[in-house]
Amino acid sequence: MRTSAIYPWQQTLWQQVRRQGVPRAHALLLKGRPGLGKLAWAFSLAKAMLCEQVDQAGRACGHCTGCRWFEQGQHPNFRLLEPEALSLSADEVGNESRASKPDATTDAKSRKKPSQQIGVAQIRILDDFIYLSGHQDRFKLVLISPAEAMNTAAANALLKKLEEPPPNVLFILVTHRAQTIPATIRSRCQQIAMPQPERRLAHDWLVQQGVQHPDYRLALSGYAPLLALQYDEDYWVQHTDFVRHVASPKELDPIELAEKLHKLDLSSIVSWLQKWCYDLMSCRMTGSIRYHLAQEAAIKRLAAAIDPADMAFLWRDLIALQQLARHSLNAKLFVEEMLLTYINSVVPKGIQP
Repeated sequence: MRTSAIYPWQQTLWQQVRRQGVPRAHALLLKGRPGLGKLAWAFSLAKAMLCEQVDQAGRACGHCTGCRWFEQGQHPNFRLLEPEALSLSADEVGNESRASKPDATTDAKSRKKPSQQIGVAQIRILDDFIYLSGHQDRFKLVLISPAEAMNTAAANALLKKLEEPPPNVLFILVTHRAQTIPATIRSRCQQIAMPQPERRLAHDWLVQQGVQHPDYRLALSGYAPLLALQYDEDYWVQHTDFVRHVASPKELDPIELAEKLHKLDLSSIVSWLQKWCYDLMSCRMTGSIRYHLAQEAAIKRLAAAIDPADMAFLWRDLIALQQLARHSLNAKLFVEEMLLTYINSVVPKGIQP
């Protein structure tokens, strides 16, 4: 089963939610930035609600039959909905608890690229689960993550279930981008915001995990501890090389850099440039830098010369590119065009390479 954990910065939220007892709403929407541990917290809540002997803090005991079933991914009262691509990469999740099993009945289907979406069939397959009596008449839980991965048909099918919710069923939706969830679904959920950890708390936690240069990693991850933790040293080396290039846009060769980067995750590359541009705009408008503290001198130099209007258009383009990143047919061309857009936005006209 996926990790169920309550991290130090989640303790207060956990106490507040568990003190309220069984949620009155039929659906919870757990929202927040990536890297804060929302999914692990959601698993902890589901496990506790299915536990037969919770402790005084409302946490699962870890020893009862319900806890053992949950940890094995076999609890009859729990279903996990996620994109097929995530299901295939999470071998430890048991088949019975996963309502998004890939269909490998034919060779053609087995060769098909795993979907990044949650489809309507995954919602409809829940009907027998939610409308029939559960094990020992206990709560039944459906965890959907990330909820923004639902396509339109899936979202509409879920909405119908939320409009006439079955008794003793709780839907837990986890999302990085709550604003993309249809308003009709959001309005039927109790919304819970995952708190951003205090910087000292996040720093100390990373030190306990054996992370070197925790302040550097926290800054580049947007102070999201789990993002700072998850990437290996190669990731940070590649990111440092990327920053070195974009810090000198007049000398930047888009073709050369695209050759280095195009095999990496495109969404991550766009995110790198978004954070760099955020610091440029923030420095220009307020004098503050959030992510690239070690590049303060380069950022101040570039920020003094940029046109805020050009940067606003660049920011709009980067948002659009982030949406296209998972669907690009030519990764190298995608990166080249992104870098050219950046150069045209930050290098004064007339002296561009």
